[in-house]
Amino acid sequence: MRIATYNVNGINGRLAVLIDWLKETRPDVACLQELKSPQERFPAAALAKLGYAALWHGQKMWNGVAILARGAVAPVETRRGLAGDPDDSQSRYLEAAIGDIGVGCLYAPNGNPAPGPKFDYKLRWLDRLIDHARDVIASGAPFIFAGDFNVIPTDFDVYAPERWVGDALFRPEGQAAYRRLLEQGWIDAVRSLHPDERMYTFWHYFRNAFARDAGIRIDHVLVSPSLASRLVAAGVDRGFRAREKASDHAPVWIELADRKRRRRGS
Repeated sequence: MRIATYNVNGINGRLAVLIDWLKETRPDVACLQELKSPQERFPAAALAKLGYAALWHGQKMWNGVAILARGAVAPVETRRGLAGDPDDSQSRYLEAAIGDIGVGCLYAPNGNPAPGPKFDYKLRWLDRLIDHARDVIASGAPFIFAGDFNVIPTDFDVYAPERWVGDALFRPEGQAAYRRLLEQGWIDAVRSLHPDERMYTFWHYFRNAFARDAGIRIDHVLVSPSLASRLVAAGVDRGFRAREKASDHAPVWIELADRKRRRRGS
């Protein structure tokens, strides 16, 4: 089972690239972020032609998340938004059951400029995610959080870390929040299987960043301990960042074995 996450940076403007990616890589589940589309303009019909059923949580001009599932098992919505702030109207979290696995698709706030109100909102939002994640992991259910966390976890996850000092994506408060998630027992799939490899997921459009591989890793897939034995592969589809009219992010994916098995190298 292949589960992927992709910040599409505008689903309608970059629909051709998204369709090519779905056709070529055929993920069983795809979590999308930064739709930048109101609810009524989500391209559900185009995705259905590819065999994908979809749930989406849109917002005009900004934010937006979606969960796609290929084949006979459609996603069943279990949560829309995070608890803890009834006044939060930003479309940043969507959760679904797909077969026997729960999937939480998230688009965490950027937080810039930091310090400031936007950064304060980011930290509050991450706290709410951590609270929810604690409840999920306590249940023992097989679950995956996938999306754009807007957190660079360590210096190893960024080209030229000194250039990111003070940026909201690299501030120690956000990194500490990410560590709190991992301390609950969540497994960073890419880093778990590739501990010594730099695998960026985002490159700015300017200064020839992609060609220089001047990237950062902010798109993550976290798996619950109950799925650890099924995690057999993970990677980044970085070639799609080079496509014409591509997002500034590349898709991140994991593969789960159908049956419990030992992980590679274990």
